[in-house]
Amino acid sequence: MSESLGIWLVRAQGEALASALQARLGGEVYRPWLNAMAQKEQFAAAYRLHTQWVILAASGIAVRFLDGLVQDKHSDPAVVVLDEAGRFAISLVAGHEGGANQLAYRVANAVGAVPVITTATEAMKPLVIGIGCRKGVPAERIEAAVRHALGERPLSEVREVASIDLKADEPGLIEFCARHDFPLRIFAREIIAARPWVTQPSAWVQQNVGLDGVCEPCALIACARGKLIVPKMALDGVAVAVVEDKQWMAA
Repeated sequence: MSESLGIWLVRAQGEALASALQARLGGEVYRPWLNAMAQKEQFAAAYRLHTQWVILAASGIAVRFLDGLVQDKHSDPAVVVLDEAGRFAISLVAGHEGGANQLAYRVANAVGAVPVITTATEAMKPLVIGIGCRKGVPAERIEAAVRHALGERPLSEVREVASIDLKADEPGLIEFCARHDFPLRIFAREIIAARPWVTQPSAWVQQNVGLDGVCEPCALIACARGKLIVPKMALDGVAVAVVEDKQWMAA
């Protein structure tokens, strides 16, 4: 089994979305309509050729394709379903152990979709961290700022980290998230501009990014039903905001 990604299209209408995924994530694109064999049979033959799959289709189609193939969450390929409109990236198989949850975030960041995670390990975590940082800030300074903002709350309560597309490839941010197995959710500048939830506008961010702020709106967009429990807190070139999911907040 290779470590590469398989991208399965059910029809030609998904070509543009598949191209966007391949450009960002790499992988091999499958076009089963070019073969006379039934798609389900073709997928079964290819299933173990990759450790990760993105299926561009309705979830029901993906479930039918996977019927009889799934064996064990520790060895099954990770499977993410992406609808053809590019709205939702759903972690379907091998979510936590197999890496489908992380793959769902990568797919979502690549095409602007919403990652859908249903595994209990992640779903029960109440906190979302919004982060904005200067270019080149090391992971250690990002971690120090996050721990400072969290206070007595442990890192184990963090569900995800959110930031702006300008920071999608920021080495320190990526290293910090990888160190703690935090999924990184990225929002386009236009999305943040449309939801200007900022308690403390930043002159530096206004001048350099064209927004009033990054960390607060990113955290609030990532957790739409959440409450801002730690407004923007800046430390050594890192701005952090903390949002708690209302579902898990004490009455």
